Amino acid sequence: MKRFLVILLCLVGNMSAKSWTKGLMVHWVSKNPSAISVFNEKTGKRIGDLKNGRLHQLFENFQIIEWSIRDGDGKVLEKGTAKVESYEYSKDSMLQQVPQGRVTQHIWNESEIYPETEREYLVYVPAQYSASKPAALMVFQDGPRHADPNGNLRATTVMDNLIANGEMPVTLGIFINPGRFKDQGLKEKPRNRSVEYDSLGDTYARFLLEEIIPKVEKSYSISDDPKMRGIAGGSSGGICAGTVCWEKPQSFRKALIWVGTFVDIRGGHNYPPMIRKMEKKPIRAYLLAGQNDLDNKYGSWPLANKQMAAALNYSDYDYHFHYGKCFHGSKAAGAKLPEMMRWLWRDWKK
Repeated sequence: MKRFLVILLCLVGNMSAKSWTKGLMVHWVSKNPSAISVFNEKTGKRIGDLKNGRLHQLFENFQIIEWSIRDGDGKVLEKGTAKVESYEYSKDSMLQQVPQGRVTQHIWNESEIYPETEREYLVYVPAQYSASKPAALMVFQDGPRHADPNGNLRATTVMDNLIANGEMPVTLGIFINPGRFKDQGLKEKPRNRSVEYDSLGDTYARFLLEEIIPKVEKSYSISDDPKMRGIAGGSSGGICAGTVCWEKPQSFRKALIWVGTFVDIRGGHNYPPMIRKMEKKPIRAYLLAGQNDLDNKYGSWPLANKQMAAALNYSDYDYHFHYGKCFHGSKAAGAKLPEMMRWLWRDWKK
């Protein structure tokens, strides 16, 4: 009996709490009967008391709350972090009564450029596509999650709406993941991501141009006009988008980059001086960054993106820089995607 009670008390003491954020509201749920209150660990102030094991509290936008759940004696039972970052989506990110494109799933495991890797990719084909007229192209790094109509970016929904409204051309989308090694578990992050995305040079651009795009072109007609080709990504996927255009402007000239990793991971911090010193390239770039982005041993993401924007401005590039309050991630880009895509494709009819 004593052994049973000890086991029961250990289980009760280790009951984990759940916390999640929806909009500006942070929610806590705990099954631990000893849990009484939720505290802000930075200020030491009590956020509120749990009622029936639950608490929800409104916060101002762009907050990071380091919280703890405590018992009646003030003992910390569990700690965690909640991030408040909320945006309103426009109608262009919502399902509208317009022709809907088709999305198909694919696997690429025959790479010679990145041997021993495999990756998932999606191909989005707009309803207006005709094989008789080559389509424009948008490539999205970390792609499948950005194609999710219920995710942060909702890119295929945005493309459906903007194509139907004539605000961007009939455009195929390739939504591609970084390489996963064959010994990796399905839920493990692709280990080749940083090598592919953060590295400078033309390797990833060649991967797209020599392997992925030719594979897609076996089924669909894609324009070879570089002004009709764009590439997008966030974080390491963002610097990757910039690198593809930088290395191969004869193939890609439009880059859409959010919270780009232009820091000292694999040399990305070298871009601002290169942009200033080298001959101007025919690239159009939209950069989105925010003051609450990462700041760690590799560098400051807010500062790095400001330096990128300053270099593009100095060298008279066709660019737009949106600087807000966002954290690292794709939430801000999701809310801004229709605006970003309009700007990127603003003169496609000329």
